Amino acid sequence: MSVERVQSYLEQYNPALRVIVFEDDTSTSELAAQALGVEVGQIAKSLVYKSKTGFLMIVAAGDVRLDGKLIKELAGSRVRMATPEETLEVTGHPVGGVCPFDLKSPIPIYLDESLKRFDVVYAAAGSPNSALPITYEELKRITGGTPCSVFMR
Repeated sequence: MSVERVQSYLEQYNPALRVIVFEDDTSTSELAAQALGVEVGQIAKSLVYKSKTGFLMIVAAGDVRLDGKLIKELAGSRVRMATPEETLEVTGHPVGGVCPFDLKSPIPIYLDESLKRFDVVYAAAGSPNSALPITYEELKRITGGTPCSVFMR
């Protein structure tokens, strides 16, 4: 199962990081925030896009919309959302549980500055009912993600 794989992957970076598994569905930012008792913005949503040259992931706060024009500039070409099948194939994680690391295929990862507002954010951890509490800096270190600003203002 993907959650166990993610937890195992975390061991090499910080053994203190622990995945939380819920009985209920946490596959949307709203559901995850409700289950955790936190603001929707604290949910780190991981979105996979397809560009001319391949796939990329943007991780952003759960309460922001992303600007397609800024994503196009970031990618260097037009982009579209990856299909659920493409997302699973590229990341190894199902939509609603896409973890921003331990990906099946290496793809560029971008961390939107909207996440920096919070001391701790919660990323999906490989299933639609899991979350990982993590700081922005730790997320940046583990993902090797590049900071960006693509949220709509």
